[in-house]
Amino acid sequence: MIVELGHFALILAFAVALAQTVIPLVGAHKGWRDWMVVANPMATVQFLLVAFSYAALTYAFLVSDFSVKLVVDNSHTLKPLIYKISGVWGNHEGSLLLWVLILALFGASAAWFGGNLPASLQARVLAVQSAITAAFMAFTIFTSNPFARLDFPPFDGTDLNPLLQDPGLAFHPPFLYLGYVGLSMAFSFAIAALIEGRVDAAWGRWVRPWTLAAWVFLTIGIATGSWWAFYELGWGGFWFWDPV
Repeated sequence: MIVELGHFALILAFAVALAQTVIPLVGAHKGWRDWMVVANPMATVQFLLVAFSYAALTYAFLVSDFSVKLVVDNSHTLKPLIYKISGVWGNHEGSLLLWVLILALFGASAAWFGGNLPASLQARVLAVQSAITAAFMAFTIFTSNPFARLDFPPFDGTDLNPLLQDPGLAFHPPFLYLGYVGLSMAFSFAIAALIEGRVDAAWGRWVRPWTLAAWVFLTIGIATGSWWAFYELGWGGFWFWDPV
């Protein structure tokens, strides 16, 4: 039941993201304040829905729900708790859902902490950020569904890739994603400013904290990834390109 609700929440979040992409842009273009400010609660709703979806997938890993194909392919009943949790993003589908979660988080953060922005600029920033989120949601839902079910669940999973069974996996990908995805805010601000026609010093002050935050997260992610790849595989390791 939780898995089905998680899948439904992701689809509903996709619908909200599509609406949030259009309504604030139209409101900003027409000068309709009611249409602009609706982007703020929609960003929060979108984040909460994606967070619930991600929590539902995490729950499936924690309870070893082997009716979910992703759990079968990346977990095992006897797996330590830390690798059950990190196993959620230790694969293509789960990592995409984490990517979408962080996109939605940054969008919601712009709604929560962007009160100093002009209403039209904030509306456009949230609309562009939501468009990016909607694109990744579409890719996740239609080509990389993390909630795919099995008609005949096995008694146990096939386990997580042994190279990924390391504390580095619990820290490296989330920080790296916070950095990579965080830079989407700089993109959203840039596109919003170009649409508005005001790329000035004030715009630079508004976008600077978001860019610095993403840079800090990315630095931590690359540092932990370098450490992990080096002691796991050495200088000649197959994944030595990863820290780069």
